[in-house]
Amino acid sequence: MAGIGIVGIGFMGMIHYLAARKLADGQVVAVCSRDPKKRAGDWTGIQGNFGPKGGPMDLSGVAGYADIGELLADPKVDLVDLCVPNDEHAALAIRALEAGKHVLIEKPIALTTADADAILAAAKANGKLLMVAHVLPFFPEFAFAAEAVRSGRYGALRAANLKRVIAKPDWSKGVADADRSGGPAIDLHIHDTHYIGLVCGVPRAVHSRGVVDGDAVVHLSTQYLYDDPHLAVSAISGALSQAGRSFAHGFEFYLEKATIVFDFAVLAGEGHVATPLSVILPDGTVERPELGSGDPIDAFAAELGVAVAAVKSGTAAPQLSGELARQALRICHAEVESVKTGQSVAIG
Repeated sequence: MAGIGIVGIGFMGMIHYLAARKLADGQVVAVCSRDPKKRAGDWTGIQGNFGPKGGPMDLSGVAGYADIGELLADPKVDLVDLCVPNDEHAALAIRALEAGKHVLIEKPIALTTADADAILAAAKANGKLLMVAHVLPFFPEFAFAAEAVRSGRYGALRAANLKRVIAKPDWSKGVADADRSGGPAIDLHIHDTHYIGLVCGVPRAVHSRGVVDGDAVVHLSTQYLYDDPHLAVSAISGALSQAGRSFAHGFEFYLEKATIVFDFAVLAGEGHVATPLSVILPDGTVERPELGSGDPIDAFAAELGVAVAAVKSGTAAPQLSGELARQALRICHAEVESVKTGQSVAIG
């Protein structure tokens, strides 16, 4: 049984805790928070843009630490799960790796590629796994589409379009502060750049248009440029949506022998599936694959399960690759540069 230590008990820390309760081979043995109420299980002030609101939590058998150094000294902790603000990722990840712990970082890997490189170097130097939690590949609709594209069972990919929009993230001070989170072009949109890299491959360049608020890009529309000039991949992402549409995401994948479509949105506080996952075949037949649970906590449980399995095997899964996470961050920065300069930007 792998012992998990969660650092940071905000919305995402709570989601990871709830997800870990579903694991067979891992369990939370420690949490770290500066807030004594949270260490005692009073999570009533926690809320986010999906899933349950916080409430009283039974932390019996779970050690509570005010300082990460205490958690890192706990021999029961095998995997440090960092759910802290984005600007704290690099320093804490390096500290945990140097303490001899495997590390899972909630996305993004860091705010700068230099910090990402430093984390990856620390993992290599200390012989520990560095994994990054981009949960999108673990949602059943996105997992199905990724497998369908990679397997080639519907022929080659011709085009793809992804969408991810939210209302202004007032529910979280850390996310709303662009200096700490990187703003929507990093904190939100990195879901898409990571998924595109995983499914379509890392592009050679990007060309973006967007909306800038202060110094932060809060909405962007991007074309991903590949060596194949006939592969058309694009994405729209940002935080311009009104409060009544707090979250929406979806995709369309156009393959030689099928179109795969999914479209979901939260409207006035309730989730609506505009288009359930559908495989549209050339003869007009529409297939609706069986997906199982639609509970988002199950996607996070699947993600944590893969991380725990990696701790046991010593090899990280492609979905959690630190190198791919670093590339996803680089793509986001290139898109921001493209928005601000009006030019295509090479990924390198």
